[in-house]
Amino acid sequence: MNANTIFQSVLFIVVLLAAAVPAARYLSAVMDGSSRVVRVFGPLERALYRIAGVDAGREMNWKQYAIATIAFNALGALFLYALLRLQGLLPGNPQQFGPMTVDGAFNTAVSFVTNTNWQDYTPEQTVSYLTQMLGLTVQNFLSAATGIIVVIALIRGFARHTAQTIGNFWVDLTRVTLYVLVPMSALVAALLMSQGVIQNMKAYQDVPALQASTYAAPKLDAQGNPVKDDKGNPVKDDKGNPVTVATPLTKQTLAMGPVASQEAIKMLGTNGGGFFNANSAHPYENPTPFANFVQIFAILIIPAALCLVFGRMIGDRRQGIAVLAAMTVAFTVAVGVEVSAEQAGNPTLAALHVDQSAGALQAGGNMEGKETRFGIAQTGIFTVATTAASCGAVDTMHDSLTPLGGLVPMLLMQLGEVVYGGVGSGLYGMLVFALLAVFVAGLMIGRTPEYVGKKIEAYEMKMVSIVVLLTPLLVLIGTSIAVLADAGKAGILNPGPHGFSEILYAFSSAANNNGSAFAGLTVGTPFYNWMTAIAMWFGRFGTIVPVLAIAGSLAAKKRIATTSGTLPTHGPLFVVLLLGTVLLVGALTYVPALALGPGVEHLMMWLGA
Repeated sequence: MNANTIFQSVLFIVVLLAAAVPAARYLSAVMDGSSRVVRVFGPLERALYRIAGVDAGREMNWKQYAIATIAFNALGALFLYALLRLQGLLPGNPQQFGPMTVDGAFNTAVSFVTNTNWQDYTPEQTVSYLTQMLGLTVQNFLSAATGIIVVIALIRGFARHTAQTIGNFWVDLTRVTLYVLVPMSALVAALLMSQGVIQNMKAYQDVPALQASTYAAPKLDAQGNPVKDDKGNPVKDDKGNPVTVATPLTKQTLAMGPVASQEAIKMLGTNGGGFFNANSAHPYENPTPFANFVQIFAILIIPAALCLVFGRMIGDRRQGIAVLAAMTVAFTVAVGVEVSAEQAGNPTLAALHVDQSAGALQAGGNMEGKETRFGIAQTGIFTVATTAASCGAVDTMHDSLTPLGGLVPMLLMQLGEVVYGGVGSGLYGMLVFALLAVFVAGLMIGRTPEYVGKKIEAYEMKMVSIVVLLTPLLVLIGTSIAVLADAGKAGILNPGPHGFSEILYAFSSAANNNGSAFAGLTVGTPFYNWMTAIAMWFGRFGTIVPVLAIAGSLAAKKRIATTSGTLPTHGPLFVVLLLGTVLLVGALTYVPALALGPGVEHLMMWLGA
């Protein structure tokens, strides 16, 4: 790592942590109703409750909260599916895009409802403006709000005692959307538009090409169909290749659309689905280094702030700081490894005497698949942030990362997206690991484990086991089926260890609700659409339900006093224990698979195989 990389990394972390403090204060005030904003907009909020028939004063137990969560999101998926299938008949479609396929629409609906935003299609060639705004963007808000309110419910479980309820799903959802996500998205969208991110409803624009050229196109008849011989087969030349004609290219089509409004919540909600296929590498989504910095910041600000919200709501801010410290340490190490791996470059090119050193005029290292306006440092920070936070947005081609550079984002997902993690989901995932850590510590010293004043007993550990084990099962079983099934192997474009890495990455991304991909794998097929949709749905709601069960169980318990035998969970020792637990579970689960993919590929690259 050079001085520029270190400076950018330190600057980002300092800005993030400094901004997390006021953001946490605001979030806490919104959720307990003490914020001035809540009081000012109270009439609007109450009007929404009256229209929806919601009794805002009636709280729910964990089962009612879970049912409301799943039912609401299932209806959202159904609505989005219908919109994707019917978009060809609806307005707001200047390019006249037709309906998605059944499996493609199902996959996309599940993807956006689960906060994954896995995209097996090219958005600017598939999805209308109406679908982008009414379907995908709406789910970007609602899926993010769902994650936040689930962790708030879990925090209430820690904060309350001898209580049977953990909040009201509809009130929590409304407040997070109305007072947190909407205003923050408006601010981020304004910043992005100032940098050149487009926001319009124009049809796509044809402009003269910068340089006229030609390309080989199939020879067509008068009806625009490929020319065929007497037997009805495409005409071929003497070498057996289809007959083509040189076609001049004098213009190019520029995609338009309401990008900034979707880009803001895409990042703030750790959603990740791009308006364009190139995602945040596209100049209309992410035109400048400052816009790139804003997007990375937007990914992590809410997850970081929620850690401090945890401390404030349970009445011991040190607990939130400890969790945030553990996440920040892991994030910093990941950035260091990622940037170092990419800055080291490719030894194959070094053997050809290609200069890969960093200098005043070049970033150096492995610049394949990266934008020159961002360079190694910002690209590395973005790559770590988007996979640490279950966002999935990309400003580089992850498939072009070095083997170790690709291992870092893959491992961050496989650890459970708990290094900051998705909005809400990252913190409730890390708190589950905290319960596991104190349970292990309790076994070692022969005491009943406890965390922030609550005893951790058999029921909680059963739910913890479900959360910890479910996602790895989805990843490993899904990967196994894909490498065994002909339909799964048909999507591999890069045979060998990298092809295996692409499949492992795909299911790691889907089950952990990330959405990024090693794009060398062809996933727009019925096999991968159905398989990844199953992984996304159960990876999301199969963990949310046991988390809410933990919240309900903890809320009903009495608070116990701290004694001399209580394990301190707010100091450096617990931070190390927590990180060790996360890494140990991840290593025991995934090291064999990682060795077969990135591990073998790294050795092959450096040995010149």
